[in-house]
Amino acid sequence: MKTIGLFLFSVLSLTAATPPTPVAFDSFTYIGRDVAFEPSLPPGDYRNPIFAGYYPDPSICRVGDDYYLINSSFAHFPGIPIHHSRDLVHWTQLGHVIDRPTQLNYDGLGISRGIFAPAISHHNGTFYVVCTMVDSGGNFLVTATNPAGPWSDPIWYNFEGIDPSLFFDDNGKAYLVNNGAPAGTPLYQGHRAIWIQEFDIATKKPVGPRTVLVNGGVDLAKKPVWIEGPHLYKRKGWYYLCCAEGGTGDNHSQVILRSKAPTGPFLPWDKNPILTQRDLEGTVPQAITTTGHADLVIGPDGNWWSVFLACRPYAGKYYATGRETFLLPVKWTEDDWPQILPPGERVPYLVTAPKVERVAPSAIETTRSPATDPPLTGNFTWTDTFDAPALSPLWLMLRTSKETWWSQTNGHLNLTPRTDQLSGTGNPTFLGRRLQHARFEVSAKTETPATVGISAGLVAFQSETHHYYFAVRRTVGGLSAIVEKWNGQGAELLITTVLPEVKQIELRLIGEDRNLAFAYSFKPGEWHTLIPEADATVITTQAAGGFVGALVGLHARVDP
Repeated sequence: MKTIGLFLFSVLSLTAATPPTPVAFDSFTYIGRDVAFEPSLPPGDYRNPIFAGYYPDPSICRVGDDYYLINSSFAHFPGIPIHHSRDLVHWTQLGHVIDRPTQLNYDGLGISRGIFAPAISHHNGTFYVVCTMVDSGGNFLVTATNPAGPWSDPIWYNFEGIDPSLFFDDNGKAYLVNNGAPAGTPLYQGHRAIWIQEFDIATKKPVGPRTVLVNGGVDLAKKPVWIEGPHLYKRKGWYYLCCAEGGTGDNHSQVILRSKAPTGPFLPWDKNPILTQRDLEGTVPQAITTTGHADLVIGPDGNWWSVFLACRPYAGKYYATGRETFLLPVKWTEDDWPQILPPGERVPYLVTAPKVERVAPSAIETTRSPATDPPLTGNFTWTDTFDAPALSPLWLMLRTSKETWWSQTNGHLNLTPRTDQLSGTGNPTFLGRRLQHARFEVSAKTETPATVGISAGLVAFQSETHHYYFAVRRTVGGLSAIVEKWNGQGAELLITTVLPEVKQIELRLIGEDRNLAFAYSFKPGEWHTLIPEADATVITTQAAGGFVGALVGLHARVDP
């Protein structure tokens, strides 16, 4: 017995001293099958959401015939995806505004901290994105002359609050508006204000006094909460202030106020809100809820349009897809107030698209490959065979890397296992893409780990405390398949099954609303079910909290 013990100790010591061999993934396939997307798309219509899955807090700007839209990205990196369109319906991802680890510090951030509500604008050939890096620096500005990048390093500001937005007036002046604490002591939980300060274009800094435009919300007597996401517009001599109100949950709404001067006084419309679904039953099949955080723009048809966030619950109240980007026309009343939807009207899935003459593709899109630009909505299949020159912009990691632990060569994605865990606040060896459907299938072909103490496979990830890990693990005794669940109480090993000694395996995860099923295969089409039913609500916002949507992807680790 002593001889066996010494032998095992020697093996384990040698293993610990040997760097892990990278695990090679040959392909990753994502299939979306939502019921809401099954109806065919009539000619001349578009489908909502225009960006399915975790694309919250949309902000949009127009430059000539071109439209640019960005979204929040919290502690995922690269940060702030930027898309381009010429018709508001068909979009191409140009890249990310935050694509260098040196631009922002993500160290130690929880997954729902970091980048909140960026806002994009354009003036005299320069693109501006203002944003808040929550818990790691505060409010900042980055600029670019090409929306595809490179974007500058941040210019930091020291004002309190979140959700800054820039407005460039036609008289040469510019203003910065944002959500902040009210003057004096807040009157109740959620009591916030909208502030304004002049912005010096030459120095790219706010100047002069900050003043309150809106205290609390539309009607302070009703104790409105979380007035935020402000945007200023000008039309027919009026300055319009468009804000979210009610919090980014079921009570979310969009409100409008106007003034004859950008600094106020602003008066609210007596028929506010201009968009909400909070008075409608949110648990009916294919309901759309939590609408708000809108931004307005003049479309290619000359009419005004709105982009906003909303959610699509399944099985009652649950959703793992997070807050998505929707598009609806804006109607102006005879007395010049904008309205996105009248009270009691549900957000439609199919909408008549803005009429636009056919235009040539923008020059900035000529470097994009169709293989890197999968559909952003509807049901579809997307496969990455890792044979492109660089990773698809769909792949995200958790926070920023201190080392390069991935490579893409000759049709393989090679991931080096490391000790950073999905449950921590570091940068684990994980690449995920957004979950865009409640009914989905993901599969990956991978080589089995060559090093003892290593596992690799599929992840369905909502947060550090709420995720599934479906992997092949190598121990001294050989290979096994495991499913690990994190549901707020630490790791729970649901199953472990001994596998034969094979070089390659395919793993599959199928989501059907509230159910997840796990299977593996050694030969095409011959699936072995490992777990037929697991709780999919683990990866929902309702279980995990926070502001993000789920990712599905690939992970390799040194097992704890």
